[in-house]
Amino acid sequence: MDRIANLCKRRGFIFPSAEIYGGFGGFWDWGPLGQKLKENIKAAWWRDFVLLWDDVVGIDGTIITNPKVWEASGHATNFTDVLVECKKCHHRFKGDDIGQTCPDCGGQLTEPRRFNTMFKTTVGPVEESGSVAYLRPETCQTIFVNYENVRETMRMKLPFGIAQVGKSFRNEITPGNFVFRSREFEQMELEYFVPPAESRKYFDEWVTRCRQWLVDHGIKPEKIQLYEQKPDELAHYSKATTDILYAFPFGKGWSELWGIANRGDYDLRQHGKMARGDEQVFATAIGDDPLAKQVPYVIEPSLGLDRMALAFLLDAYDVVTGGRTTTTESTKEEEVVLHLHPDIAPVKAAVLPLSKKPELQKLAHEITQKLRRSWTTMYDETGSIGRRYRRQDEIGTPFCITVDFESVEGGKRPQGTVTIRHRDTMEQEVVDHNDLVAWMHERLG
Repeated sequence: MDRIANLCKRRGFIFPSAEIYGGFGGFWDWGPLGQKLKENIKAAWWRDFVLLWDDVVGIDGTIITNPKVWEASGHATNFTDVLVECKKCHHRFKGDDIGQTCPDCGGQLTEPRRFNTMFKTTVGPVEESGSVAYLRPETCQTIFVNYENVRETMRMKLPFGIAQVGKSFRNEITPGNFVFRSREFEQMELEYFVPPAESRKYFDEWVTRCRQWLVDHGIKPEKIQLYEQKPDELAHYSKATTDILYAFPFGKGWSELWGIANRGDYDLRQHGKMARGDEQVFATAIGDDPLAKQVPYVIEPSLGLDRMALAFLLDAYDVVTGGRTTTTESTKEEEVVLHLHPDIAPVKAAVLPLSKKPELQKLAHEITQKLRRSWTTMYDETGSIGRRYRRQDEIGTPFCITVDFESVEGGKRPQGTVTIRHRDTMEQEVVDHNDLVAWMHERLG
């Protein structure tokens, strides 16, 4: 984990928030490559779970909403952690994470007390009890309160889904393990509304689908496992929950990456009762019979984007000792390679003129601008070609395009051709520079 954290800072993936002031616990800033990594994960997830489906649409709800939403959902009373404090050093901990004494100084701990982890704020110019509101601790509730709006305006019939990507906030007592547990994070949530009698079928389908998505995007199958929560572990709203666990390098070795829950009809009934005084207000036609109505059950595949990005970085991280296999790149130093799936790699291609000769720079810049219309492309002319290859390996760039003298003058290769070096195999491929866009489209879309 330390190696990943160091790489992320050194290469512009993730920085401590407000580092020049000593940082701010539980908050992180995503640098240029980290921001692009997250954008690519979001784009791949949105494409595969929203755009390619006839029955899933998206919304973008507010971060602050009517506080009655959190009363109805149970967050006002149930969204709590157990807090204990050391009487000697005054460090605070989650009560279910430690033993009888302070892990930092061995001091005596206070009695456990409940601590609501929602961030409070106020709305309006005067701070008073009636103006108290909360930053959302999850994105799904704005989906539930917009259920009828979306169903009617988009003419949706069961089963159908509503997806949302956005920021959430939780005042974690003990954030840690880099970006695994933060106080500000992004979620990717999808609520799939189904007839109650068919909820188990759809639940199982979503578990399978989510696991396969991870494997398809580069997560090693042996690094993930499914965990079905026991009845006493379920959230108050859940009828069934299966967690996809990843082998993170901390704790007991397996931690939650993606949760798939059967939330039943809890949320729609609660909001119906709180807002309209009727638990059945969101009852929806089942099948073709308009008189056969039920409050739908909802299947919720929910994941944290920051945690997902960390898992992809950990899984892609590889250290090669003694150099890679070609003579021109050989080195006795350790070399880091990120084997990121091309869909999510922050930079898709790097264009490298072999030297700073104007004729090579001119063609390399032309290629870079052409590719940038469709993909994030980096231009790099500084250092030996082997060193530049290694820089791109370290940030996960799948393709390096080298412009050399044969590209502009011809010789052993036809004039106008460039060489493309593949990150994972280091194979070199010759392509005419006019065909590069088609070549990239074929591999990246």
